[in-house]
Amino acid sequence: MNSPDRGATEFAVDLTNCDREPIHVLGRVQSYGCLLAVSPDWFVAHLSANCQDMLGLDPDAVLGVPLTEFLPMQTVHLLRSKLQLLDAGDSVGRIFALDVFEDGRLFDASLHRSGHFYIFEFEPRAGDAADGSEMAMVQGLISRVQRNRTVEEMAHDAARGLKALIGIDRVMVYRFEEDDSGTVIAEAREPQLESYLGLHYPASDIPKQARELYTRSPLRLIADVNDTPSPVVPAVGPDGKPLDLSLAATRAVSPIHLEYLRNMGVGASLSVSILRRGKLWGLFACHHYSPFYIGYDLRSAVELFAQLFNYELAQAETDAELAEIDRARGMHDRVLAQMSDGQDLMDTFDFVAREMADVIPFDGIAIFSNGHYRARGLAPTEEEFLGLARFLNTAQMSQVYATDCISERYPRGADFSERAAGLLALPISRSPRDYIVLFRQEVARTVTWAGNPEKPAELGPNGVRLTPRKSFEAWQEVVKGHSAAWKPGERRAADTLRVTLLEIVLKLTDEAADARQKANDQQELLIAELNHRVRNILNLIRGLVSQGKGDATNIEAYGQVLDARIHALARAHDQLTQKEWHWVSLKSLIRTEVRAFLSEKAERVHIQGPDVDLSPTAFTTMALVVHELVTNSAKYGALSDSSGSVEILITQRPDGGAELGWREKGGPPVQAPTRKGFGTTIIERSVPFELKGTAHVEYKVTGLEAQFGIPTAHAEPAEAQADGDAGDTTDAPVPSGRLTGPAMVVEDNMIIAMDAADMLEHLGASSVRTVAGVADALKALDDTVPVFALVDVNLGDENSLPIAERCRELGVKFALATGYGASDDIVESFPDVPILKKPYTIEHIGEALAELF
Repeated sequence: MNSPDRGATEFAVDLTNCDREPIHVLGRVQSYGCLLAVSPDWFVAHLSANCQDMLGLDPDAVLGVPLTEFLPMQTVHLLRSKLQLLDAGDSVGRIFALDVFEDGRLFDASLHRSGHFYIFEFEPRAGDAADGSEMAMVQGLISRVQRNRTVEEMAHDAARGLKALIGIDRVMVYRFEEDDSGTVIAEAREPQLESYLGLHYPASDIPKQARELYTRSPLRLIADVNDTPSPVVPAVGPDGKPLDLSLAATRAVSPIHLEYLRNMGVGASLSVSILRRGKLWGLFACHHYSPFYIGYDLRSAVELFAQLFNYELAQAETDAELAEIDRARGMHDRVLAQMSDGQDLMDTFDFVAREMADVIPFDGIAIFSNGHYRARGLAPTEEEFLGLARFLNTAQMSQVYATDCISERYPRGADFSERAAGLLALPISRSPRDYIVLFRQEVARTVTWAGNPEKPAELGPNGVRLTPRKSFEAWQEVVKGHSAAWKPGERRAADTLRVTLLEIVLKLTDEAADARQKANDQQELLIAELNHRVRNILNLIRGLVSQGKGDATNIEAYGQVLDARIHALARAHDQLTQKEWHWVSLKSLIRTEVRAFLSEKAERVHIQGPDVDLSPTAFTTMALVVHELVTNSAKYGALSDSSGSVEILITQRPDGGAELGWREKGGPPVQAPTRKGFGTTIIERSVPFELKGTAHVEYKVTGLEAQFGIPTAHAEPAEAQADGDAGDTTDAPVPSGRLTGPAMVVEDNMIIAMDAADMLEHLGASSVRTVAGVADALKALDDTVPVFALVDVNLGDENSLPIAERCRELGVKFALATGYGASDDIVESFPDVPILKKPYTIEHIGEALAELF
């Protein structure tokens, strides 16, 4: 059998070039939808041939014609406005049940940017309006995933849940390994189908270009492998290049891939990307054995399910990483305590070996220090190791070195491969190089492949390409000369010990001051690595949010708010790095969290008492605790309505420690949670566990009350007091601009108006008033004369000519925004006024301001 989903791509290059050439996407569209591509000035540049049957658009008649000539103005305006809501990059917008021609025919539409083109895809609406049942199912299905602890168990329930949601014949969870090969780790299928569970696939089955495309476009549907696709006309543009359809939902797929699926008896397929920290972790690969189409509503539910699974996967893997870090930290502490009295490494070798065996499995261990060699278990002889040590000296000295096949990197390693096939080397000095090396013996790994990974290309119906295999019988490949692979967590634990041992060696060989300076260098390195890891987690969350921005408007609005909050959390973490990982103000931490999550409610949080500086460890811990307190109060507590408030009292204890009191009052009645979730655990256990402090939480009816004790080791009086309340803080630096004073936005779409207001505030406006209609705008101008107005030309059933004329009478500088093009009469009436064509950005507004002021 073959790969669960080879990828909806065309391999238009020879195999010898497949890693160097960019991937070329087919210029054809599947028959269940049609496609229009328009230029930046909204002339039709490309369209699929089936637009004539589906939309009634003759390619010969519409190519090079403005979109407004054959689509209703309201439809064009809606498309422009939807584009305005898209983020830069690969975001995709959707419009459900769109009456494109205002004749009662409903279509589901998808829109995105492709180079300098706007791509619109239309699919006839499948059935009546959605009742939301698919979306309602997602939460229940994800709840079943959440109950599991291991990735394999989660994948099993995810496959079952996705099959129940879609109703497709087979769902597989396909995970990429470190060498880019893949394994089916979970499967849900109809009883009569052959199982693919546990089968292994060579990396060439889904090449690098296809994996990159899966990262950009997370969902790909092939409704019928025997479908006759419609070509995109013209095939190439004036620049001689084909239209880039990488993100097109209706894009046809390579005939090679279709042949591949037909050989497996598959009639339709669906693939959904599984992302981990923004990288492709695996796929939900779905097969159906007859044609199978799912509409936009169900596709949106599938995407939401995948995004939530991505989050749960990240949580599970992060929990496992944290457990590994705890074990490594324990090993670090015990080794450091044992060797702190200045013992030589050789004298403590047996102790170090026992400690490492509890964290990293190995079959042999050796130490080479100051020209002396000792070994335990299965390891090379001293003579064999001396040659190996010279090879290790060529590797990077500031990190561990690992391989599961020594003989591939060091050919003379074949002489002792039966005893030691793989190694993990820890450099424990700088010059001369000393090492502790772990060895693993050869493991004859039996891998069940889904086809011969070394089978060459064949002459198939599509030429000399990566032709799908004709035989689906699994075969066995026995890997010899290899050990079990070193897992990432084992490498991290080894690196932790490497740093520990390096610190000890420096302490024994250098003067105390020099040793301390070098230890600080190592600490800064670890801090930088930790900061990088935290930012990766934040970027992962932001990527998950961005994946959902193509759904309905309310989801888009939610995604924007959450995105801004995540940036605020990143800025809070940056406080540590900006202070060079020194002690940081507790009040500044609280204010950052309040500003990030409460906005206009910030003035209802009152901070009293002297400021306290926190150690880097305490700052990170308290950031999590305060974050949970603030967000919980905003959702469920005193700040969830219009009347409550929070009082925060900071006190300095006689012993030098600090107390942080949190008291909510005036909000809705509070009940203790029926179960302790992750957030509750952080509030109640972080300070005692991480800082050896105290935490006391009471869920009183009148409001949540909490008291935290921070030990002397992690708290000290602030160098400079920062009195004032949380509401006194200012926003982060905004882009410089030429705008000062109040501004006004006239826009009938609330989200676009809010977005434009944010842009103007970032460009210097002291305040921004938003209005939606002519009457409100004229009244606003009579009340307060702004220094600048951004005026949308078309306001529903009205136009903004009276507003523009009134602005000119009052001497108000203004710019016009239009979603219909520059041919509007009002635009022509003001030739000296800057025109912003939707979708516009903050840079476009800045250019207009530069022109006016």
